[in-house]
Order: sequence, then C-alpha cells, then structure tokens
Amino acid sequence: MSQKIWVETLGCPKNKVDSIKLSHRALSSGYQSANSVAEADLIVVNTCAFIESARQESIDTILEISSEKGSRSRLVVTGCMAERYQGELSAALPEVDMVVGFDGDFINPSEVFVSIGTNPKAAKSGFSGDTEMSLPTMDLLNLSRGPSDQVWAYLKVAEGCDRKCGFCAIPSFRGKQRSREVSDIVKEAIDLDVRELVLVAQDLASYGKDIPGGGSLTDLIGELRGVSKWLRLLYIYPSQLTNLLIEAICESEVPYFDLSLQHVSRPLVRRMRRYGSYELFLDKIASIRKVNANSAFRSSFIIGYPGESEEDHELLLSFLNEAQLDWAVFFPYSREEGTFSDSLDSQIDAELALSRLREASELQDSITRKKRDSLVGTEIEVLIESPGVGRSYREAPEIDGIVRVPSEYAVGSFQRVSVDKAVGPDLFASRILSGGDRVF
Repeated sequence: MSQKIWVETLGCPKNKVDSIKLSHRALSSGYQSANSVAEADLIVVNTCAFIESARQESIDTILEISSEKGSRSRLVVTGCMAERYQGELSAALPEVDMVVGFDGDFINPSEVFVSIGTNPKAAKSGFSGDTEMSLPTMDLLNLSRGPSDQVWAYLKVAEGCDRKCGFCAIPSFRGKQRSREVSDIVKEAIDLDVRELVLVAQDLASYGKDIPGGGSLTDLIGELRGVSKWLRLLYIYPSQLTNLLIEAICESEVPYFDLSLQHVSRPLVRRMRRYGSYELFLDKIASIRKVNANSAFRSSFIIGYPGESEEDHELLLSFLNEAQLDWAVFFPYSREEGTFSDSLDSQIDAELALSRLREASELQDSITRKKRDSLVGTEIEVLIESPGVGRSYREAPEIDGIVRVPSEYAVGSFQRVSVDKAVGPDLFASRILSGGDRVF
C-alpha cells in the first residue's frame, strides 16, 4: 500500500509554490495525498521565518500537528525557518523526526521523504545508522509541478535577493538572486494551463539582472503575453518600476501595482537602507494613474522601525490619505538577528508601535471601503474562480477581497457583471442581460 503525505504551508506565495513542487515530486515518487494529518504517513511543514510572528506561527503549527499525527507518522520540518535555525529546531523540538534546510542546490526532499518514511532510524538533520547516506540535490526553483488544480497559479520566476534592506534577513538564508531562464518559465506557464498567472519572486522587478546577456521583467512579460488572459505581478521594488514596466503593466488586462514601499519618511527609509520618500512615491503613483487612471494599488508598510518619530508616523498617515491606495498591509517591526537594524539605537516600544499600526490600519480600512463603495453601479469583468466567487483585476488571489456573483457561472470563465453593493472588502454583483435587466 502506498504511503500518504500531508504538506502544511506557512508564509508567502513563494513558499506555496515550493510546497506545490515538493508535493508533486513526492507524488511522482509513489506517495498519495492524505486527506488529513491523522491519516498521513509523512507530514511536511513548510515554515516561514520572515518576522517573529511568522516564526511563532510555524512553531505553534508544528506542535499542533505533532499532537494530531498518528504514532507511526513521520514529521519533517522544512522551509525558511528550517534553513535559518536548523540546529536550534532539531534540539528544541523532539516531536520532529527531521529538520531539512536547503542550500544553493537544495536537498532533494522527495528522496528524504521516501527515506524517512521507510527508515525508522531517520534522525534530525540527517540520518543515523550503520552507514552514512548521501543525499542527492536538486534545483527546487526549476522543479516541475504539473498542471494547476485552480484557474489561477503563482509562477515563481526567481529565488533569492541581492538587496540589503536593514530589516530583512531573507538574503541570509535564501541567498543571492537566481533568475530562471525565460524558456523554462514559459514552458511552466503553458503546462499550468490557467486563466491567470501571478508572477512572484523575492525581488520581482530585478528579474533577469543575473542572467548572462541580460534580460528584464518587461521582456518576460512580452514572452508570457497570450499564455494566459491575465498576468499579475506581485511585490515590485519601487526604484525598479521603470516607465517601460509601467506601460507594460498598464497596457495589460491587469493594471495592478503591488509596490513594496515600507515607509515614506525619507530619513527613516534611508535608515531602512531603501529607496524612496513621500514625494517620490506620490509622484510615481500619479505618473501611473496618468497612463491608466483605473490602476489598482497595493503596498506594505513597517511600523515601529528603530528611530521612527511621531512626525514620521504622521507623514505616513498623510501619505495614505493622499495616495488613496486600494489595499495596504501593516507589519510591526520585527527585530531580526544579523540585520543592520538589529544594532540600531532608538528601538521603538512595542506597545507604541502597535498603537501606531492600529491607527494606520483603521485609516486604510476606511480608504479601502470608500474605494470599494465607488465601484457600486459600475460594470466589471471578473474571473470565476469557484462557484459564486470571482475576482476582477483589482483583487489579487488570496490577499484582497472577492466578488460574489451568480452561482451558475462556469468556473474558469470571464464574465461581465454589475456591482450592486460593497460589504467591507468584498463586492456583490449580478448578471447583466441584453435588455439591461440583472439577475442576482
């Protein structure tokens, strides 16, 4: 009887892609998908280590799964937290059978999975026994994944990051940027066979800079045009948002700009070792709206970075009012060992940071509600991703709102609907008939 595998994924879309590829490799090696943790012979937790709250969620998930799994099940921890804290996790979590990190070539998880699933002598961070096993390696970035089971899919185009942002430890365990070859990306995009491709990477806008002979995200967009109807880009560093890239996004059917701003106070942004300011960001957004007035905007901001003054915070609130972003998320500053900000003075009190975060979140929530309310009475095109649920270009999958639509629409189809009301981040829409009537 084939053994069964359960993969639990935490963190960002890039982690989700890794899990999909690991699962596909394991299934190709003879495993079957488990319906629950309890029936799995092998359980893999793909962890996140971006900030303290993400690490705590990873630990809590590991412990919860450990309490649910069967007595003969094997529990493997992998992903960013496993790479960053491999030794510490092995010592601190006796519930875990193995902690598997990754290097530049990555450990071959399917071989590890097969071995640990059949070898009771498997040990943390490797194998124990009479003979030492040599683990093969693979390139996880270019590992095949098979067709998507949804109408959209994340497509990871690069791994790692060359930037040295003051708050971020990702380059220390994900390594330098490695961009995939265009031909490999296009092949995967065709194989996925979806209606919407969502491009992701740690530093998406820098795609291709490490490829001999050059290459750019704009070139990649051109190569992918026509493979799927919608092409969405997530997480763009603002200094890399060239006029050519702006035009390419605005001319597409998904004029959606996910800009990694982090803050708007010039002195604080410099302290973060990043680019930008209040004026530069507003000018950039205004220039985009001149090209396409209906562009949608999302961003993320860090609250409570060392040295953040009350004036800095007020400037951020002013920016939110002025920029009128569709979506924004706010993170409390997380002190990360080994980063530039770890040794900075003027660390902000956690309670003060949370108070500022709540204020910014409440303001942005009110802006988002108004932006959604403004769509009532308009007609929009939506992609039907499940019965009764769709999205327009304004909503990225899994992170923004949705559009409730008549349940008879075929999944995977594009439909033009009329927006009747907005409830929080979600829209409710009805079918448009030729005579102007609507079906709810």
